[in-house]
Formats: sequence, C-alpha cells, structure tokens
Amino acid sequence: MDYSIRIGGQAGQGLQTIGTVLSKLFARLGYHVFSHQDFMSRIRGGHNFTQIRFADHRIGSSRPQVDILIALDRNTIDLHRRDLTAGGTAIYDSETLKERIEGAELLDVPFRRIAMETAGSRLMENTVAVGAVLGMLGMDVGPLAGLLSDTFLPKGQDVVDKNIAAARAGHLHAAKNCPRCSFEVPSVKVPQPLMLIDGSAGIGMGALMSGCRLYSAYPMTPSTGLLSFMAEKSRGHSLVVEQAEDEICALQMALGASFAGVRSMTGTAGGGFALMVEGLSLAGMTETPVVIYVGGRPAPATGLPTRTEQADLLFLIHAAHGEFPRVIMAPGNPEQAFYLTNKAFDLAEKYQIPAFVYGDQHLADSEWTLPGLDTTRLLYHDYRLRAAGLEGMAAYRRHAYSDTGVSPLAEPGASRHLVVTDSDEHDEEGHIIEDAETRVRMVDKRLLRKMPLIREEISPPLLYGSDNQEIILAGFGSTLGVLQEAVDELSARRDIALMHFSEIWPFPDPERHDFLARLKNARQTICIENNATSQLARLVRAETGFEFNDRLNKFDGRPFLLDTLVADLERAIG
Repeated sequence: MDYSIRIGGQAGQGLQTIGTVLSKLFARLGYHVFSHQDFMSRIRGGHNFTQIRFADHRIGSSRPQVDILIALDRNTIDLHRRDLTAGGTAIYDSETLKERIEGAELLDVPFRRIAMETAGSRLMENTVAVGAVLGMLGMDVGPLAGLLSDTFLPKGQDVVDKNIAAARAGHLHAAKNCPRCSFEVPSVKVPQPLMLIDGSAGIGMGALMSGCRLYSAYPMTPSTGLLSFMAEKSRGHSLVVEQAEDEICALQMALGASFAGVRSMTGTAGGGFALMVEGLSLAGMTETPVVIYVGGRPAPATGLPTRTEQADLLFLIHAAHGEFPRVIMAPGNPEQAFYLTNKAFDLAEKYQIPAFVYGDQHLADSEWTLPGLDTTRLLYHDYRLRAAGLEGMAAYRRHAYSDTGVSPLAEPGASRHLVVTDSDEHDEEGHIIEDAETRVRMVDKRLLRKMPLIREEISPPLLYGSDNQEIILAGFGSTLGVLQEAVDELSARRDIALMHFSEIWPFPDPERHDFLARLKNARQTICIENNATSQLARLVRAETGFEFNDRLNKFDGRPFLLDTLVADLERAIG
C-alpha cells in the first residue's frame, strides 16, 4: 500500500493545516509518512502545495503522481490534474470556486456548505476536507475524531464537537459520492504510533540534548524553522533564544556566549552565512567552539527563498580568510540530523573549532516518520575547565601548546586565573605577538596537530544496497531518502548500491575506510546532487582523484522525485 495526497491552493487558505492533520493521523495509526511542501515566498496568494505520501513500509521521498488531489482553488486543478494516477480523484468545492468543472476524475464536495450546516462556521472547511479524504480512502473516521479532540480541547469542548461533526459530514459525503474511489488501506496489524518529525526539529532536538544554552539567529528561510523550534522549547530547557539584528551579530553573540562558558549555536541560510564569514575566522583564531546551522536554498543573491538546493557545500568548506579546522555534517533525514547535530557539538567543544550542520529547505520542512530516537547514542562530555578543575593550577594559559593542539578551555570568572584571547595572532597566554616563531607554532597547534585527530573521528559514507556493487549511486545530505528508495526499486534487476556522505569535512580518510576501493571496483558510478556543478563529485575528485562516470544534477529549486529519478537512472545506466 502506497498512496499520495496533494493539497493545493493559495498561501493563507489553510492547506498546511490539512496536511498536518492528515500526516499526524497516519503516523498515529502506524503508517509510514513522508511529506514535503512547495510554497512561494509570500504570506498570502501565489500557488502552494503540500504533498503527503503514506505507506505500509518505510519511505523517504515523494512521487510525481498523486492519488488524491485536494484543490482549494481553480489554479490547483489546472496545474495538477494531469498528475493524478489512473484511478486518482481530485476534490474541490464548486460553490467556493463559483464554477462546476467537468471530468470523471473530479468530485465536488461542498466544503463550505457542510461546514456551515454542521458547525455554523467557515473555519471548519478544512476539517470537512480531511474527513472527505478519509471517506475516499475507506478509512474509519473514529481515529480522526480522537486527534481533533486532542488538538482543539484547549479551545473548549464546543470547538471539538463542531470539528468532529464537520469531519464526519465530509467523510459521509465523499464515501457516498465517489464511485471511482477504490483505494484499499489495510489496517496496521499491531498499530504502533510513529514519531512525525521534520528536519528542523531533528536538528533542534539534537542541539537541546547536546546542552545548547544559547541560540542566536536572524530569520532567514529555510533556517527560520529551527529558530521557531528553539524559541518554543526555550523555557523548558534553560535556553536563551535571541533574534539578532543581523547575521553578523548572531554569530558574534554565539561566540561571546561560548567564550563565557556555555554551548552555543547560530543558524542562517547561505546569504546570511556570507555575512558571518569574518566572524567564522574569529572563531578559528580564538579557538572558540560554536555550531553553525546553514540551510541551503537556491542562490546567488536572494535566489529562490523558499526552494531547495545543495549549492553551498564548497562555500562552507572554503569560507573565511586563513587556514583553520572546521567540521561539516550534512544529515539526510531528521534521524541523522539528531545524531549529527550532537556530534557537531561534541567535536566543536572537544577540538575548540566551528562545526557546521548543513541542510536545505527540503530537509528543514519535510516530515518523516520514525519509530523513535535512541538517546543512549548521544555524546556529552564537558570539556571545559570549571572552578574545580582550575583550583590546583599554578598558571593558566588559554592557548597553551600541546601534543594534540587542544589547549585547556577555562570558564572566565570561575577562578583567580585570567582567561585571555585575541583576534590578532597571539602567544600561549593570548596576548598579541608579531614574531615568526610564535606564528609558526600557533598555526601548527590549532591546525596541523588538530586536523589528523579530527579526521579520525569522521565516519565513512553509508553503504546501502547490494554487496556486489556493480553500480554505485553517490549523494549527500537530503537526497538520502529518494536515493535509498531508488536503489530499492532498481535492485530487483540491478546489482546497485548507494554511497551516501553525511560527514563531509574533513573528508573521510580513504586509507582507514574502504569506500574508495568500492568506487573503483564498480562498473558504473553516478553522483546525484541538487546543484549545477556537482560539488560532491568535485570534492571527491579533489580529495581522492576519483572521477564519477556519470552525474545527475537538479537545480530548479525542487527536490528529486522518486519515479522521475528512477527513470533518469535507467537511462543513465542503459
């Protein structure tokens, strides 16, 4: 069982509400869910849609065709009618559209009239639509009533009762009047509610569980979802969330808080990170731990603010003046986002470096279902010297030389010892210097000694699929789900595997892991990326000399869709 539902309309019509309720309901019932959004950069108007896919097996991508289309305006029918499957149906309200549209695949459901008759309010139109979808699928409306009760009970029992009445009426109307609807949705044998989570929440939960105590940011799509999540959770987690006046200030706030002794994080998109670059070098020189979330979107300049792209990878690796170590994690789903954000915090604190979590709009705003998250896998160690650790020290040097390049990181004000650092080149105590000998020793300490140790902590790419690996697909970040499903689809007739990179910089050591040998032994290798210049492929070639046979690139601001990608791969493979 595998069905897709698309809700289309203008911003402000409540299509996200319909999508959210349906996704939560399917997850509660134990079905696997994947949803993604396609929206324009405006508060009202324009054409937007939300797509939900639910199945009885694990999924991680969207398909180009849909089984049910909920059209909240005429434009949705015009644009998406052709995407219906052979037995698919589109539902709309002719009274709202003020026209009746002919077609066997169209079902007129009077959302507004049913809402007024059952609840006395147009506010319940979207609830009618949700009920209608369940009626078309032949699903019981009872679990929806329970979800509506949990959702609206804070607003009073009257609101709950009206929503349930509207949902039941929509369910009844669709069930009676949809002769084409022959969907079969088997019940989950042992219903086990699944966690429904998007990428922003995955990163946010990872940050909270890693001890983050300050999150500073200036709102910039698609990183704003993380800012909202952290603000919502701040009171219960001793977390300070500050909306800065700009991205320059956001990073400086995080660096100041980190220097003062707390784990700190900032977030932005590519354009905002461009403003942070000078501050990034400050973190490198002062060896101040910080985690930076960058949500990718199509650029240059403002680009497509609400679309997706993976075009900032090389920018993050090479940004800022001077040479200093950094770590870059590129999670492929909320589960990876949770664990890799935790690892980013751990490495940032352990080696006193900036660490990045690199995502994109597709990761930030899409939702996946998960059975749960294992908190026992999380890393937490306080690497800082607090009052007790400073008591017995005769002298303290913030940038003391060491075999590992890591100096004692003391909490200012916790003892009689002075904690000093400087953005100019400095000596062990943190005071400005000009001599060549100290400069050489400091670069050796904070870069050349640390980098080999950091690289040892970087995991190899994930290998998924056939052990024979006649064909290997490669990708990074948010393409994980669609590439895994493409491998599943093609594996019935191909020896095919996926190599997915999520811990990208420092680049995994091919001498410690066997991924390079696997690539060289494959008959065909294809690198698949949401950018125009194959940045992962270029990075692999720069670090290892390996050249992929083929490349598939998508840079229209939209994510890869499963069936389209499979067809493209079939052509590439021949």
